[in-house]
Amino acid sequence: MSDQTIQVNDAHLETIVVKITKRLLPFLLLMYVLAFLDRANVGFAKKAFQTDTGLSDAVFAFGASIFFIGYSLFEVPSNLLMHKVGARAWMCRIMVTWGLLSAAMMYASDETSFYIFRFLLGVAEAGFFPGVILYLTYWFPAASRAKAMGLFYFGAPLAFIFGSPLSGLLLELNGVAGLKGWQWMFLVEGVLASIVGVWAYFYLDNRPRDAKWLSTDEQNTLENTITAEDAIKESHGPHSFMAALSNSKVLYLALIYFIIQCSVYGLVFYLPTQVAGLLGKNVGLEVGVVTAIPWAIALATAYLIPRYSDRTGERRLVAAGTLAMAGIGMAVSVSVSSPLVALIGLCFAAAGFIAVQPIFWTFPTAYLGGAAAAGGIALVNALGALGGFFAPNVKAWAEGAFNSKAAGLYLLTGTTFVGVVLILSIGVIGLRGQVARHRD
Repeated sequence: MSDQTIQVNDAHLETIVVKITKRLLPFLLLMYVLAFLDRANVGFAKKAFQTDTGLSDAVFAFGASIFFIGYSLFEVPSNLLMHKVGARAWMCRIMVTWGLLSAAMMYASDETSFYIFRFLLGVAEAGFFPGVILYLTYWFPAASRAKAMGLFYFGAPLAFIFGSPLSGLLLELNGVAGLKGWQWMFLVEGVLASIVGVWAYFYLDNRPRDAKWLSTDEQNTLENTITAEDAIKESHGPHSFMAALSNSKVLYLALIYFIIQCSVYGLVFYLPTQVAGLLGKNVGLEVGVVTAIPWAIALATAYLIPRYSDRTGERRLVAAGTLAMAGIGMAVSVSVSSPLVALIGLCFAAAGFIAVQPIFWTFPTAYLGGAAAAGGIALVNALGALGGFFAPNVKAWAEGAFNSKAAGLYLLTGTTFVGVVLILSIGVIGLRGQVARHRD
């Protein structure tokens, strides 16, 4: 990665970045909260859903993870379409269809329907996350991007801080209007996503030049800065969509992201039941509230660590240290007998897994520009997202093979430290772990 990063040290540009942050990030954050909640709320429904449908742990693991097969297959074409038609129309389409399919999960009653709905949910949501990452590159200069992505990543912990108690409460509506509690959960949370999707069409602007809330001078200043940065990227990175898909550096970054996602979803899908086991309770409102604690800690780290990375200009060491913290936390959570210490370990795990991701995304977004960015970012996310398919299934396999509930998480902890080594080795393949510093 070139050292030639445009510095965001001009007071006028800083003012524009603050204005964009206030306008776009809260809404993108709301979208991500609902996306992550609809993707992961199956973890809250796990016990009640399996009790009512008779599905085994292996079937649940495969059904929860098959989402990522549909998601990965359609990531690249979805992102290319967003690059072509614009964010406002495409984000609306994504959110409305995934919301409706998430609500339709209330009709999942057996193995086949569970697999079908989860797969289609992945197809519907494909392109949302890499679309937002690409969208942020249209609006934020490189030196401000980790902080912007860190704010966007608030969505995952917020989904659990507010979504954990909400999901727990909805599960307690069991029997109301003849519906199971898990049916209420899927219905309400899916409809909310569709409503926000319609709102997105009227709220988002495709590019800075389309934003009436920016002056002409502000539009020109921002676009000139980002255009200059894109010219630098195109001088050393792949120049086309097809070149990005076969680029060794892009594939290396995809491998890192795959390992991160293995660890993330090893935690996400099973955190409610893990907390329930620590408390000796069934998953409900009380477990939902306690489950929110690790995500509250993650919220703080998602703010502080990417901000520190932007301020110091250090990416590689900060990302590796953050991921290592997560791995240690996960190992502690399954190796101690004290519920309190185990919960503290889960707090470190959740914090590290959330905070490392916005820093990670500074590597591909600093390397890729233009059509190569649209395809390359989607490819990294698509291949990385397969970690969400791999994690639940390998966890279930390890638990059965070693006859231990802890074996799966120990295995995923090991993959976390492989990710740490790969991040530390980024310089070997010609990517750099620093950006130019700027005033905060």
